[in-house]
Amino acid sequence: MANLGIPQNTIQILQKYQFHFQKKYGQNFLIDTGVLERIMAAAEITEEDCVLEIGPGIGTMTQYLAERAREVVAVEIDKNLIPILEETLSPYSNVTLINEDILKVDINRIVEEKNNGRPIKVAANLPYYITTPIIMGLFESHVHLKSITIMVQKEVAERMQAGPGTKDCGALSLAVQYYAKPLLAANVPPNCFIPRPAVGSAVVRLDKYDVPPVEVRDERRLFAIIRAAFNQRRKTLVNALGNAPQLGIGKERAAQALEKMGLSPMIRGEALHLGQFAELERILGGEP
Repeated sequence: MANLGIPQNTIQILQKYQFHFQKKYGQNFLIDTGVLERIMAAAEITEEDCVLEIGPGIGTMTQYLAERAREVVAVEIDKNLIPILEETLSPYSNVTLINEDILKVDINRIVEEKNNGRPIKVAANLPYYITTPIIMGLFESHVHLKSITIMVQKEVAERMQAGPGTKDCGALSLAVQYYAKPLLAANVPPNCFIPRPAVGSAVVRLDKYDVPPVEVRDERRLFAIIRAAFNQRRKTLVNALGNAPQLGIGKERAAQALEKMGLSPMIRGEALHLGQFAELERILGGEP
């Protein structure tokens, strides 16, 4: 089967099937063999690995994964791509194709069936509009993961790595850094895709922690606090937390918690690092 990382091969298969790109799925297919090699190097795929690929498209990256991994499970939401994938992946007996929305797939079941419950690796060229729900879904469902290597919008990659006090730091930064260590592997310009996206992209690898770097009583409460802090980032943390109905703590209790931590009542959420949010969660959770 022809290498789909070569632009003319991608164009040829799209024309053969008269495929039309669907905006609702955010489809941009990679047409650069150099970038594909860099993704493989970043993901460190070995013949021992079971890899979950999210959004294989026409199978461009799937081919590279199938040549390196023991097993690949590719989940594609667009039914119009299934006949194309059945052709482009026909030489590979180690690929399982699932036509489903990844947000509705029982990934833990895939891990059990395909990898005997051992941690899998995830690889994806993610549609920008759904990047955060997919990543957080993987983390929050506590799927057995080694790493996630993903192509995302460049500014999303920057947010994942952002530290406290920076303009890029937000709820996504802290959520990702609670679960994994983010590493920027490559910047990818728009001309590496068909059709060209309007913005630059980046490849990021998220190495999942065995144990989170901070201790909390309740992960859900931690992320509720973080979301409240950044939903109204211009407001003080006391106001942002006190006004958040899902927390139900009020401004007075928020102020008392910050005082206990030795922080100013005028501080904003963006100034806190992950360890301070964890401490805040423990205090608001009734830590003595």
